[in-house]
Amino acid sequence: MSAGDVLVVGGGSAAHRFTERLHHHGHRGGLTVLGAEPAAPYHRVLLTSVLDGTLPPAALDLPALPDGVRMRTGTTAVRIDRARRLVRADDGSVHRYDTLVLATGARPALPRIPGLPRPGTSDAVTALRTLADAERVLRAAPDARRTVVLGGGLLGVEAAAALTRAGHEVALVHRGPHPLDRHLDAAAGRLLAGRLAGLGVELHCGRQAAAYCAGKLTLDDGAVLAADTLLLCTGAVPETALARRAGLAVGTGVLVDGRLRTDDPHIHAIGDCAEHPGAAAGHLEPAWEQAESLARQLTGAGPREAGYRGTRRVTRLRVPGIDLVRLGGRPAAGPDADGSPGGRSGSGAGAGAGAGAGAGAGAAAEVVTVADPARGRYARLTLHGQRVTDAVLLGLPRAIAALSRLHERGLPVPAGRLEFLLGIEPAPPGADELPGDAVVCRCNNVTKHAVTEACRAGAADVAQVAAATRATTGCGGCTSTVRALCGTARTGGSTS
Repeated sequence: MSAGDVLVVGGGSAAHRFTERLHHHGHRGGLTVLGAEPAAPYHRVLLTSVLDGTLPPAALDLPALPDGVRMRTGTTAVRIDRARRLVRADDGSVHRYDTLVLATGARPALPRIPGLPRPGTSDAVTALRTLADAERVLRAAPDARRTVVLGGGLLGVEAAAALTRAGHEVALVHRGPHPLDRHLDAAAGRLLAGRLAGLGVELHCGRQAAAYCAGKLTLDDGAVLAADTLLLCTGAVPETALARRAGLAVGTGVLVDGRLRTDDPHIHAIGDCAEHPGAAAGHLEPAWEQAESLARQLTGAGPREAGYRGTRRVTRLRVPGIDLVRLGGRPAAGPDADGSPGGRSGSGAGAGAGAGAGAGAGAAAEVVTVADPARGRYARLTLHGQRVTDAVLLGLPRAIAALSRLHERGLPVPAGRLEFLLGIEPAPPGADELPGDAVVCRCNNVTKHAVTEACRAGAADVAQVAAATRATTGCGGCTSTVRALCGTARTGGSTS
């Protein structure tokens, strides 16, 4: 099977992963990538680590693409000629394709606030979507005594916490009753709000921005917040303009089937720009699983009938010191709590299974709730047939690690629910007991076998394993597992 000359439009993580996997699976035709940003592909999910100084911008770079791939940065595709299979770019160049893959990502959903300048025209007001945005915030930082973050979704919370860690005075304004209200119920939301306040974040929940003028943000209750810097984290919408101009079917995103095809059989779409019923928008894991699935299909590396069926939803907050994860479920439909378009389907925090998590869906639901607010711990599990279809866990790192493994592999939860959640009884298999093909780092699709091989080759700690495999360089959630595998390798334990 040959995909012929493949053209990828987009220079983000999905485009990078697809290109890498297509080459890995034996594609030998032409392969060109058009990226609109001037920078080579980088880890967008780590932008907040640049804000707090944890990582320099260069540390976000993804590995160089394989030899033979033509990577054109700073090149924006502006028109698709479907009849002739050509793509025209803003620099006048024309690119032929046999197979076209759209990986155009998403763009910020900007709020309509009287007086608000267009982001990018001033360092004082910016969205946070690109590396250039993060660098703009850093440029403004020396003169900014106070930063206001607008939007209390994942990005807004992570950005507010990062700027606070960097020594900024930060206020977080959010329309919803508590941060992450599209992912958390009220009890978990209250605990999270308390943890953020403890970090030094000033919270204004249940409030909307009414006007902006010269470094001041006025809220709908009349309160005026000093805002030397205003950071807009009000969601994102799929970038579909190119697809619309080409006459492709578009809903919220570019509509694709189980083989990630659009209504033109020569054009596919993956990542944030694509709309598939089994993928949650704005998450890295679906984009990378789609990239792998499409690469296999186009090279014949997998069964022809095997397509993309969806990704188990995992929502993890990346704030050091706050262990919070949502497994399964779907975000609320309709407008986001901070004004951006919402999820593509489903209901809110009490929703049922996400894609691929429907085991036992016909059985009656069992709901288990554990609340320990004095110690900042909370868990709510929804089980069907002993398997997790939805879960919120906060302040329970051991349970998060164990339950995430069960959810990933579709395994039942132990009968002793309370003991399991509170870590009283032995947890499921530890790192050294995982099978070799178990995916340890979901962000980079690194297996236990790859980590242990790196250890055998001389990697002695997490940093050296990261350099060899890129494990831990995504969300960081696998760091403890990688550290445990390093320890097992040093002591001569089982690493099979």
